[in-house]
Amino acid sequence: MSAITVRVPAKVNLQLAVGPLREDGYHDLVNVFHAVSLFDEVTAAEPFDVNPSAAPLGIRVEGDLAGEVPVNDDNLAVRAARALADRTGRSYRADLLIRKSIPVAGGMAGGSADAAAALVACNELWGLGLPREDLMEIAADIGSDVPFALLGGTAVGTGRGERLAPLETAGVFHWVFALADGGLSTPRVYGECDRLREEAGVAAPTPAVSEALLAALREGDVRALGQALSNDLQPAALALRPSLANTLAAGREHGALGALVSGSGPTCAFLAESAERAHELAALIKDVDGCRSVVTASGPVPGATVAG
Repeated sequence: MSAITVRVPAKVNLQLAVGPLREDGYHDLVNVFHAVSLFDEVTAAEPFDVNPSAAPLGIRVEGDLAGEVPVNDDNLAVRAARALADRTGRSYRADLLIRKSIPVAGGMAGGSADAAAALVACNELWGLGLPREDLMEIAADIGSDVPFALLGGTAVGTGRGERLAPLETAGVFHWVFALADGGLSTPRVYGECDRLREEAGVAAPTPAVSEALLAALREGDVRALGQALSNDLQPAALALRPSLANTLAAGREHGALGALVSGSGPTCAFLAESAERAHELAALIKDVDGCRSVVTASGPVPGATVAG
């Protein structure tokens, strides 16, 4: 095969419980991931340039958000492809093309999704035949959110988020995502979370999964799920980007069953009662100050999948 295309979803965090800062610089987390139908596509192709001196991994990005994505070794898809090649102990070449739809630096794991897609695409292109379990191990070394982009569905992540257990989920949930201008740095948001806790004299709790959230997912109870959504990073994101408070308030005012900052932000996520209500809500909040655009999506959906 000369080219493989993989479609990979964004995620929203239904619960993000942040524990104390660890010695390795990470935080212990309980992270309930939910994959939603907002996708990037990554194509891995045999390179046209067969010059041995050419870079073994080329990278291009297409889409409205292309200018915000690095096209060098900082790109997580490039790092993933290189890690996969290193795992086999052999040299491989590929040209990677990313078609972006997931927000960049928006708290929806777009870069991690691209890394997961690159692992699957290059594994197929190079005929390696590595099982998904091996890809998950490589993914965990690349970033905390990368394994979930491979798995998809709904899952709880522990440790720094990379240890995953799938969760029982009934039905389909409908979402509206309000995208903000510019991104938020994930390390900066975590640092602000630590600072706010220290300033308030509040010790970081041991993170634990919400039983109310688990029950709502099992039963497909959209109203209970809306009430159970939580994100320990939200106060930090709001401190760094105060305009997000207006976006969250607008969504609640117009009938969202639940509203929260997605991950480290600045994307805001709103849970709607139905697909119809999601489209109505999107129309009502699209002109809120600080909101660049809105998209609707549903979940859960599968993780990184070779396109048919």
